Amino acid sequence: MTPHTPHTPGAEATAPLAGLRVLDLATLFAGPIAATMLGDFGAEVIKVEHPTKPDPSRGHGPSKNGVGLWWKLLGRNKRTITLDLSRPGGRRTLLRLAAGADVIVENFRPGTLERWELGWPELSAVNPRLVLARVTGFGQFGPYAPRPGFGTLAEALSGFAAITGEPDGPPTLPPFGLADAIAGLATAYAVMTALAARERTGEGQIVDMAIIEPILTVLGPQPLWYDQLGYVQPRTGNRTRNNAPRNTYRTSDGTWVAVSTSAQSVAERVMRLVGRPELIEEPWFATGAGRAAHADVLDEAVGGWIARHTRTEALAAFEKAQAAIAPIQDVRDVMADPQYRALGTFTTLYDPELGRLRMQNVLFRLSATPGAVRWAGRPHGADTDAVLTELGLTPEELAALRAEGAL
Repeated sequence: MTPHTPHTPGAEATAPLAGLRVLDLATLFAGPIAATMLGDFGAEVIKVEHPTKPDPSRGHGPSKNGVGLWWKLLGRNKRTITLDLSRPGGRRTLLRLAAGADVIVENFRPGTLERWELGWPELSAVNPRLVLARVTGFGQFGPYAPRPGFGTLAEALSGFAAITGEPDGPPTLPPFGLADAIAGLATAYAVMTALAARERTGEGQIVDMAIIEPILTVLGPQPLWYDQLGYVQPRTGNRTRNNAPRNTYRTSDGTWVAVSTSAQSVAERVMRLVGRPELIEEPWFATGAGRAAHADVLDEAVGGWIARHTRTEALAAFEKAQAAIAPIQDVRDVMADPQYRALGTFTTLYDPELGRLRMQNVLFRLSATPGAVRWAGRPHGADTDAVLTELGLTPEELAALRAEGAL
């Protein structure tokens, strides 16, 4: 596999999703992330925003010169138009767009599209091949369906927060949109699954994605443990009940490193490296659970050794011993890291509003049909006239829609 390559003219035609048209009606994170993933690999994504109430992500987090930076990432590779779907002209225009689209991604509360007469019956009538991805906090039915739903609530409801944090501390929420991001990736996968099914059946379908569900998948076997054993995973901080030593340790120069010993052979190498080979002979050392039960002993051995060495010394010694270690990096370290540089994990592009900027590149590398970040998030409604003119609307129709307040 080769590193990401910079965008070149004509690259869209060779992208794996070239020819796919996606209407992104969603706001904030989960739904728009899914649309971004599709756009990164060549889909034509049209971001539809309310004329006076843009996607709130434009105002989330730090900004530069009044321009929201998060939006530059979330809105990349998307053309932006404005449309008030609650108005008759907006409804008619959306149906015209849907007739030529492959995918619609939306995250309105259940029943909202139906109230605007833009539900599945109306959309599938104009385009039976359409895939409608509905991304909500709790899904399209059930007792919680009408509630407003956000990723934070999913992190709480799913059990994630309950197992995160120190044993004697409170449940801990992540300082970023974890559940939303997982749901966004899952939605992109669900859309591609529905499109693959369409190749066989010729018909589109609805994707019902509840943000509270994908995070359960990444939490692993907790439901199975509880079902079969009645076991409820507690908060253990950086430790795990599956193996040890596994923790973060401070070096002599005041930095931090993380050590993992999921494999028995690695655990043995670590103990030899830190000068405690006799612990390998203990009966409990032979299993991950046994080592976890003696984490205090192992953490003292590993932590004491690391505390006597600088980060550079510790990393070099662990690498030489083929033991698993990594520095605890902040974003400054990450963007200078040689492995990320080798992979092309960050891309540099020119933005008309902000000039040169760097952001994460596409999610994975394809050897024959790579994706690309072609442009960063565009201003609110920047492509409205162009997209609707391509749809066949006349200047007079555009003027009428504006007079109605639909654009």
